[in-house]
Amino acid sequence: MADVNRGNRPLSPHLQIYRMPLTAITSILTRITGNALIVAAFLIVWWLLAAATSEAYFATADAVLTSWFGKLVFLGSIWAVWYHLLTGLRHLYYDSGRGLDIPTAEKLGWACIIGSVVLTLLTIIIL
Repeated sequence: MADVNRGNRPLSPHLQIYRMPLTAITSILTRITGNALIVAAFLIVWWLLAAATSEAYFATADAVLTSWFGKLVFLGSIWAVWYHLLTGLRHLYYDSGRGLDIPTAEKLGWACIIGSVVLTLLTIIIL
């Protein structure tokens, strides 16, 4: 028999009160940063191939990569490298069977996010 009260019930989980867990956010962000690093690697390969091809083609590629957009992409890539590295280390820690309880996993997630921002800022200052 069909439920006649179906339209009056909220969705499960209710979209207005559901908060995505930090571990899910960091997992999704790890995948996004991994794919973004592939795009940055393609840009670097394009720049190197342009340098090997001709002076005019290199000038075009160099203009793109040294523009504000290119600098923004590489700034994001620096953060993505640090974030991806820290989450990889966190994953190795998980593989040892430690840190799998929720409070520790959330602390490690925040450590990866904050640590990647701090390491990015240190990289910018040093370079």
